Amino acid sequence: MHELSIAIGIVNIADKECKKSGKEKVELIELEIGTLSGIQLDSLEYVWEAAVKDTILEKSERKIHQIQAQAICLECELPYKLDHIYDGCPICNSYFRNIIKGQELRVKSLEVS
Repeated sequence: MHELSIAIGIVNIADKECKKSGKEKVELIELEIGTLSGIQLDSLEYVWEAAVKDTILEKSERKIHQIQAQAICLECELPYKLDHIYDGCPICNSYFRNIIKGQELRVKSLEVS
């Protein structure tokens, strides 16, 4: 379960940014997580409380924006939605593609006080 190490990494990012700004409390943290990022949202939810206990994020609100994966077929240039990493183009069935979104894992914003 690598979600625990990811949650701890998010805590470290929030802590570092708060120290830079001279703030002591995070009111809200917004995350962007792509559907192809390899992060299981239910597993992240499960470990979150333990990861943020006694940290700057312990009492903060968390919002997760899930980003649907999309690709562009390199054969027919069709943009299409990816549900799985191994999905082919729905028109020409090619597996040659450029994934344009859905692999994100980022802290979108922090609201601090």
